[in-house]
Amino acid sequence: MSQGHVVVAPDKFKGSLTAVEVAARVAAGFRAARPRTQVVTVPVADGGDGMVDAAVVAGFTRRRTTATGPLGDPVTAAYATRGDLAIVELAEASGLRRLPGGRLAPLTAGSEGTGDMIAAALAGGADRVVIGVGGGACTDGGAGLARALGVRLLDARGHDLPPGGAVLTDLHAMDLSGFTLPDGVTFTLASDVDNPLLGPHGAAAVYGPQKGAGPDDVRRLEEALIRFADIAERELGVRCRDDPGAGAAGGTGFAAMAFLRAATGSGIALLLDLLGFAGHLPGATLVVTGEGALDEQTLRGKAPAGVAAMAAAQAVPVIAVCGRTTLTAGQLGQAGIHRAYALTDIEKDETRLMTQAGPLLERLATGIATEWPATGAEDDR
Repeated sequence: MSQGHVVVAPDKFKGSLTAVEVAARVAAGFRAARPRTQVVTVPVADGGDGMVDAAVVAGFTRRRTTATGPLGDPVTAAYATRGDLAIVELAEASGLRRLPGGRLAPLTAGSEGTGDMIAAALAGGADRVVIGVGGGACTDGGAGLARALGVRLLDARGHDLPPGGAVLTDLHAMDLSGFTLPDGVTFTLASDVDNPLLGPHGAAAVYGPQKGAGPDDVRRLEEALIRFADIAERELGVRCRDDPGAGAAGGTGFAAMAFLRAATGSGIALLLDLLGFAGHLPGATLVVTGEGALDEQTLRGKAPAGVAAMAAAQAVPVIAVCGRTTLTAGQLGQAGIHRAYALTDIEKDETRLMTQAGPLLERLATGIATEWPATGAEDDR
């Protein structure tokens, strides 16, 4: 890597630009202002939607498979592989974006598709599987994931339960005869949340409303998750409902821990390692990170904070681009970010901020490039 290059490592601008698109627009803005400065793009994700795309940009191979959508319809979903490593993204098959017509289904959406993708990765020879668990449509405790891997969920009459979280209140027994923990395979849960499965900070209470659950729905889902956890932990001889991350993705984290013995790790830290991000930092004069909204959530392990921490370890200055920010200069400094540049700095119209995010971001980046000139042999002076 040449001296004086700029590393662009953003997450998505949710609702308007993918991480890959954000990185491309920022790079285009820098190149427009300083054509001779080398710009390296490393789009990132923190465990949510975008992990597969980021991995593919970094050299992984995209693998497509037919999986079960959140309401049972077949969908074509992708995971990423490199050697014996597979990255499975819950949002690909079980995400909110997979809901027909965008209609939320908090009680009936299931995680079967994520299990389908794990099964496909294992059939393809994966010995290590990283599961990214953001952006899900379901609050089923990962029951669908378990079902897709051979677990039968039975009611009091021995009938298989239908998909979804709410029906787990009728769970009476599990038949594990069709499920075998894959020998020699390690699973890692990539998540940016540390919520337990149950209680006021659990999957139903915190994330249920984001998936369309009203107060009565939340209470029903909580009861269902308690029932599921009681029976799963008894049958499997584990206790993980209170572990940090068990409540991730509507409780899919719990199923990954209980059935697959998945370890947990920071989504952004895991992905930065898999992408070889640190290898791009020697000789860099600037890192540009960002996401749609820089706020209090950013400070709790989201992608920009993870990027900034790794860059700080090599004394590379970091700035951030975003749609909007509520963070003070002091808060940004604590996260290792020197300054944030928001689209709202150059455009106030809400509609244009969403529909024209790409051109606006490129324009913003052009201005940033003149303010933060690269140094070294490739500086455009």
